[in-house]
Amino acid sequence: MSDLFTSASFLTLLTDLQQAICEESVDAWPREQLAAMARAGVMQWDVPVEWGGLDFGPVEQIEGLRLLASSSLVSTFIWTQRSAAVRRIAASDNQTAKKHLLPRLLSGDIFATVGISHLTTSGQHLKTPSVSALPDADGFVLSGTVPWATSATQADFLVTGGTLPDGLEVLVCLPTDRQGLEVQAPITLMGLNASQTGAIVLKNVRVDRMDLLHGPIVGVMRSGTGGGAGSIGTSALAVGAATGTLRQFAKESQQRSDLAEFVAPLTAECERLTADLTAAALGTETAMAAERLRQRANSLVVRSAQAWLAATKGAGYVAGHPAERAVRESMFFLVWSCPGSVLAGNLRELSCATFATNGE
Repeated sequence: MSDLFTSASFLTLLTDLQQAICEESVDAWPREQLAAMARAGVMQWDVPVEWGGLDFGPVEQIEGLRLLASSSLVSTFIWTQRSAAVRRIAASDNQTAKKHLLPRLLSGDIFATVGISHLTTSGQHLKTPSVSALPDADGFVLSGTVPWATSATQADFLVTGGTLPDGLEVLVCLPTDRQGLEVQAPITLMGLNASQTGAIVLKNVRVDRMDLLHGPIVGVMRSGTGGGAGSIGTSALAVGAATGTLRQFAKESQQRSDLAEFVAPLTAECERLTADLTAAALGTETAMAAERLRQRANSLVVRSAQAWLAATKGAGYVAGHPAERAVRESMFFLVWSCPGSVLAGNLRELSCATFATNGE
């Protein structure tokens, strides 16, 4: 594990992120949090060494995500979307794009995000693709709607893709000021509104070969497009969010000894999950085990937030209380990048009818 995570500068960053949450509006773009992350070198984590970055391995990526999310879920979520863009650019054979973008992403001169859910989960059931890609003499023309793009209003570049008439797919990187690319107003969400997540409409957007990152190929998101932590990464954020919640719950229990019996088992469960995350990052877990890990992480973050809210009584039910915010943000993991098997597992737990069937 990198010594970075125990350094004074990184520990200061975690404290600064927690403080910023208390001071900033929950719906405001977390500018200072992201700036603090940049000052601490977080923007180097996912950039390849040859471009000046640190190119963290899976274990460091997962632990870094967990620790950041324990202090600020929204800024960490925003960073994951930037990281996804960076990794897909870095994995491309387009040397011009890498030379033009990676150094500027590392320095913070530009900000990039992804709009790829329509190529993975949210649009795969549709007969007509969300974004079509028609070949032309110089490249492609993209038309359609990218339904989910975090930080769309703040990004300088968007990594997205479309589907050709023959079913092949392309992944491209576009400047957000490209003609025909229209960033819509952010959607109002249950939580994490500061992420500025919304749709992007593409109207006959021209893509030349210099914009092309991957494809045309079948399943562009599964074919050498940057790898990364995948579902393990989302589990890391969930465990991190639970870690932060339990830290606050433990503070509550210091004032009320009757809460200790509830904090202790949740904390022990969180510690086991953290260890299992490391094992998964090492590649010692199967895909099925990784999905089970995500179910457990989802369950823990939701139950931890609800337990903390219950412990705060009426005070926690007031809008703006950190427990109220934790409950809303925990719901995010039930819908974000959630495969069907993970969803089914969470639904089974949520629909458990033990008390009802016993007549209690």
